[in-house]
Amino acid sequence: MTKQITFTDYGITLKVEKGSTILEAARQAGIAVESPCNGTGTCGKCKLHATQLVPAEAVLIKKSIYSSKGGMEGYVLACQACIEEDLSVILGKKEETNLNILSEGRSFVPDVKSEISKQYDAAADHSLVLFHGQYPYAGADVPGPEESPEGVPGDKEPEESPEGVLLAREPGDTREQLYGVTIDIGTTTLVAALIDLSTGREEASESALNPQAHYGQDVLSRISMASEEKGLRTLYQEVIEEINRLIAVVAERRKVPTDQIYEVVFSGNTCMIHLATGVNPESLGRYPYTPVIRGGNLLTARSINVKIAPHGLVYLPPIISAYVGPDITSGVLAAQLDTLKGTTLFVDIGTNGEMVIARDGVLAATSTAAGPAFEGMNIEFGMRAADGAIEEMQVGDDGTVLLKTIGNAPASGICGSGLLDILGELTAHGVINKNGRFVDPEKTALPEELSRRLRKQNGKYVFGLSDTVYLTQKDVRQVQLAKGAVRSGIEFLMKHLGLAADQIDRVYIAGSFGYHLKSSSLLRIRMLPEEFEGKIEYIGNTSKTGGTAFLLNPEYRRKMEGLVRQIEYIELADDKDFQKVFVNSLLF
Repeated sequence: MTKQITFTDYGITLKVEKGSTILEAARQAGIAVESPCNGTGTCGKCKLHATQLVPAEAVLIKKSIYSSKGGMEGYVLACQACIEEDLSVILGKKEETNLNILSEGRSFVPDVKSEISKQYDAAADHSLVLFHGQYPYAGADVPGPEESPEGVPGDKEPEESPEGVLLAREPGDTREQLYGVTIDIGTTTLVAALIDLSTGREEASESALNPQAHYGQDVLSRISMASEEKGLRTLYQEVIEEINRLIAVVAERRKVPTDQIYEVVFSGNTCMIHLATGVNPESLGRYPYTPVIRGGNLLTARSINVKIAPHGLVYLPPIISAYVGPDITSGVLAAQLDTLKGTTLFVDIGTNGEMVIARDGVLAATSTAAGPAFEGMNIEFGMRAADGAIEEMQVGDDGTVLLKTIGNAPASGICGSGLLDILGELTAHGVINKNGRFVDPEKTALPEELSRRLRKQNGKYVFGLSDTVYLTQKDVRQVQLAKGAVRSGIEFLMKHLGLAADQIDRVYIAGSFGYHLKSSSLLRIRMLPEEFEGKIEYIGNTSKTGGTAFLLNPEYRRKMEGLVRQIEYIELADDKDFQKVFVNSLLF
């Protein structure tokens, strides 16, 4: 039996099976509803007030995480509200504006030596596009999406020629039009950069939210979803469509036809690379955590439906482990870690915490599951780094609180970098003790304003940030778990190599999220040891800049493919002391 549902603010009406959830109906309608927990009813991001459901009696509530929260009566979750009768829903259409996505990062100046070139035949008045490497003919691709790729014009396979593999013949002299694209596929965000393969110059860049984030905020939730064929197909199609849109945007910006883009590099974590190529990542979620893809290889663009030149190519950088992926390989290349003297710690902080220690050219790596708190998820008023997100807080000696929001908009939530800044300030000013608990303002001497902002809600203290936004004790616990995971990873990597914190010469913080963090916040909440003070440097989006180096010169590919085989990976779960170190790392 079917029922009719109308999403009023989207102007969409459709029929769904009785008993379907509102979230399932929205996805069927092609509407992205925030659900980082993928509909398990635990994150609360898909909450709807009863007044948004007309009539409210048309749904059957399976459960509501808000049923026991004072002041939240009347709210239900779209993922738990089953459609029993015809229904109209006002989702409250949200536009995330001014998403704060970093596209720049440290890199060396790469030698430009692309494997793709052009020759002009004046007699025939056409240009030959040639590939001077080993082309991945049919059967050479990694397992890809189940559906057949769309047909391409011309022959199924490119022609061989004495000069190289002939990718295309183009009318006229097009030698100056030779392009590639680097794609940084983050768990939360995507960045695309159009690169001139002749000069190495970046011509345009564009960033966007990874649409998979609406289905699951962290890697583990996406592995779970993608373990089923329908979930894999959804996540693959979502990310490939957005990648193709970004490619079209950067190409249009420079008036470059997409069929003059001949190669793309995918740089991202191991799970994202699997999903972007349509490969089931289920093996990443169970011991011994073995990737299906190992990287260091070329795919045909058409095999995974990437919309570039018909015989274009996609390169996947080599993978270090299931949880230290090509984004870190790109970072190692961009930062030239293997060439540095002394001891360098490279840390990429995000939903996963990946870290590499380079000691005079010898590298070891590990990873930790930090979870989605750093992205503002599982936080009561958590949000992405968009307009209205609190990104900075300062507390004066007199307790005066100053907030800075993205876009200087009224505070509507807290982004990840703001969250760590808030906790660093509250820890430094005695509002949060070393165990991560709010102090009792009636028993602790605090400046008047800080004391006033500490108030009880449902018997527990919260810290008021604005009239509508506050920090809860549960929020603090979520950050403790995340920062504890990162700190314990650093501690174990140093321990394994016989290093003390004061023996680290420099600390590189990589990634878009890490770039927006303050050293003082990281040190105050003990995510990083105090011995790192004065040694911290933010090096930005090295996944993109390293990916661009891979795009421009195949020699870097060969170098890193060899280096990755020599990097020692440390599995933290194998250490009997892990739990003890992790618990100690929770302290502020």
